[in-house]
Amino acid sequence: MESTNWLALLERTQIQKVMESNQYTEQYGLTLSEQDAEILAQERKSTLIEQKRVEFGESILPRIIYEFCDSAFISQSNYVESLTRLQEIFFLYKNEMLDEISDEELLNFMKEQFETVCFGDFDYLEGTCLDIFAQAVRAGYRGYQQTGGRGEYAEFDEVLRWDRELYLEVLRDLCWK
Repeated sequence: MESTNWLALLERTQIQKVMESNQYTEQYGLTLSEQDAEILAQERKSTLIEQKRVEFGESILPRIIYEFCDSAFISQSNYVESLTRLQEIFFLYKNEMLDEISDEELLNFMKEQFETVCFGDFDYLEGTCLDIFAQAVRAGYRGYQQTGGRGEYAEFDEVLRWDRELYLEVLRDLCWK
């Protein structure tokens, strides 16, 4: 009985931390209702069970909220779904990277790719960017430790990106011929 009370108190504390984030996120037009926070807590619990993980202490969710609240690709209409998906992706890749990467390094990497390479596409973040990076981490890559997880994807990106300078150079060549 006491463990049930302790777990309920812990969950209530985590919901309260999520609700407190509204004070910061409302400047970006994002807020969560108590019901939203309860849904996120339930999704967290399900994800932890699915990924066979345990969180001691504070939930990662407030850190996800603060990291992603200024995203150009998250709005009030997709806020709860976005946070749910980011939680799922976070725990999946903590496992995939064998817990070699810190929470901060993983969040930095996720946010940077989400905003730049993925342009808000969760599937591309999960199935391409993080998958490639996780393979490198499992193979022994540790360069992310010096950068805090920032600026790392270019080392492993297999997709050729549009290069503005090259485009302008080719355009000049074509125009002058």
